[in-house]
Amino acid sequence: MTESKVYSNPLIEQRADPYIYKHEDGYYYFTGSVPEYDRIELRRSQTLEGLRDAKRVTVWRKPESGPMSANIWAPELHRIDGKWYIYFAAAHTAETNEGLFDHRMYALENESDNPLEGTWIEKGQVVTEWESFALDATSFEHRGKRYYVWAQKDPNITGNSNLYLSEMANGWTLKGPQIMISQPEYDWEKIGFLVNEGPAVIKHGGKIWITFSASATDHHYCMGLLVADEEADLLDAASWTKLPEPVFATCEEHGQYGPGHNSFTIGEDGEDLLVYHARSYKEIVGDPLYDPNRHARIKAFHWREDGLPDFGLPQPDTGTMVKG
Repeated sequence: MTESKVYSNPLIEQRADPYIYKHEDGYYYFTGSVPEYDRIELRRSQTLEGLRDAKRVTVWRKPESGPMSANIWAPELHRIDGKWYIYFAAAHTAETNEGLFDHRMYALENESDNPLEGTWIEKGQVVTEWESFALDATSFEHRGKRYYVWAQKDPNITGNSNLYLSEMANGWTLKGPQIMISQPEYDWEKIGFLVNEGPAVIKHGGKIWITFSASATDHHYCMGLLVADEEADLLDAASWTKLPEPVFATCEEHGQYGPGHNSFTIGEDGEDLLVYHARSYKEIVGDPLYDPNRHARIKAFHWREDGLPDFGLPQPDTGTMVKG
């Protein structure tokens, strides 16, 4: 295992659903859900530590009404075919219907070299098979094809959300079939709500790994793991295997609760980093979604001899990231 640099923990306060992208221009780009759920911010720095105090640029703000006027959640920044894209979820109302929000997924596009500059164009809704609750989209390339992974409510399946995969025709359009690669089935995926959401993709050791988050967004929130062989047909549900136990969860000893909604990035020294949010307390007053203190954190992880990722335990708020 490469010796890991020590990073401050938490990295950025009050930014849930954290996403860090290291671009070929040498910059780290950060985005995440803001507590007000009303805008999308980007910041960049040539170091991970520098993201904390980097200038925050609001690149898009929700309108006063319409389908994108409430609860702007989980933005992600992607570079596709020489353009920048931001995927995010939005709803027409902050109200719920039978306990379920009414989000859909949307895309923004920017042709500038620097995504903090230029003009972000609304490309509209990313249309899927159903008009139903959908969120937490991510994208990855594999062997010349671009794929889209997201969480959605199938009207015919009990629960809040399952994970789906489809090939993309371009940065905002799906093509071909959408296949379900995971649905809540184990007890740890069904506490409070039946949820699979927040997918993140990393390739290693001839495998494609997808982490995801499960259960309610309180201290029960945790991460699961899917894997497929890189030679497999990714659009065949049978190619994907889910580990039966969570791979990253609450650690009372370290005072870390509900870790999840992760992304992956590469450290300045080349190590693999897990980017995630977690709270430093267990008891929450009111709806957990409106508690602002899910802080963005980073943690080095390594790969076991059997090929599996070892994420270890969420690190305590000691001011620095504990190695390992």
